[in-house]
Amino acid sequence: MSEPIAETAAVPLKRLLQRAERMKKLRYGALIAPLAVFLLLTFLWPIAALLLKSVDNPEVAAALPQTVHQLSGWPGKELPHEGAYAALVSDLSLGKGSKTLAEAAKRLNMEEPGLRSLLMNTARKLPLASDAGPRESLVAMDERWGELCTWQLIARNASQKTDYYLLAALDLTRDASGEISRGEQGDSVFTEIFGRTIWMSFVVTVYCLLLGFPLAYLLASLSKRSSNLLMVFVLLPFWTSILVRVAAWIVLLQQGGLINHVLIALGITDEPLQLVFNRVGVYVAMVHILLPFMVLPLYSVMKGISPTYMRAAMSLGCPPFKSFWKVYFPMTVPGIAAGGLLVFILSMGYYITPALLGSPKEQMVSYFVAFYTNETTNWGMAAALSALLLAATLLLYVVYNRLVGSATNGAPQR
Repeated sequence: MSEPIAETAAVPLKRLLQRAERMKKLRYGALIAPLAVFLLLTFLWPIAALLLKSVDNPEVAAALPQTVHQLSGWPGKELPHEGAYAALVSDLSLGKGSKTLAEAAKRLNMEEPGLRSLLMNTARKLPLASDAGPRESLVAMDERWGELCTWQLIARNASQKTDYYLLAALDLTRDASGEISRGEQGDSVFTEIFGRTIWMSFVVTVYCLLLGFPLAYLLASLSKRSSNLLMVFVLLPFWTSILVRVAAWIVLLQQGGLINHVLIALGITDEPLQLVFNRVGVYVAMVHILLPFMVLPLYSVMKGISPTYMRAAMSLGCPPFKSFWKVYFPMTVPGIAAGGLLVFILSMGYYITPALLGSPKEQMVSYFVAFYTNETTNWGMAAALSALLLAATLLLYVVYNRLVGSATNGAPQR
């Protein structure tokens, strides 16, 4: 018995505590390691891989390697030297009929319509039949090979990375000199879509707050039994598929639906109203689906507010509404901020509800992400739109932290 005690006494207590703390951290790390690996492989890595595609630009470099090498030191002020034309002829001859050349032609055609047919037609006419040099032969095939803007476009896409998709998602582009400029007025599509997405998300959040705040206050004020019973009805939407709920709203809101029949029977309107396939239907369905996400954070905060604050304020002569506004409401700000942030972020990513209940004027950013992913297979634009949507969400979260932090510091202590 004396030997182990002597050995333990020889080790400093501080080192023993550090060893015990280190073993505890290792055990905790071993417990969360499977979940961390799972999230990394199924969540973080796919998102990162998708976002990287917004700057990925391998097509031209893979299809025209010799041409890209010849244009590496080209200033872009005048047509390239004869070696660049010869390299282009060699690359097109080697890539004729290949998928790599087709992808490069498609990529260039995104920035300049007609470049796809130029590359593919030139490749089909090779090898050169005349004894003239590569430059003269290519210009004779198509005069666009003698235009400076064609070569500037190839040179701009020689890099493996590009900002084309991110600029296009902001309705920006690069001119022939490489300077960033705004597109024509009719081409400003995505700016309007992002503005529409933010505005619709804001409106849905406001409606959810106006409907959810009184409901959460009622739940927090009732007895435990009554509150639990009403909470079941609040949580019922979580047990029903979104598609089922959207389909139900289509049936209810259509011109021959129940709501129009009730409005006509009550004499409120003489003819059926257009309540579906427009913004009204989208707002109604989205508020119905997202309302619990506003009620639950508000309820959790209100449940922790003691009713003695309101009674104390009114006992001191403060009117009921002023007591509510000055005492009770500031303490609910964290719940309002949390619920508002949750509803707003979820609204910005909505796709199915606007697609089924709205017209083309109600489609949000997520619709176009799905369009570029599934219809045109343009992963670059889909990733760029996703990256901007993620950036907007992160910016909103930063603003939320600032506002909630300042509101919490200024709120009465409980």
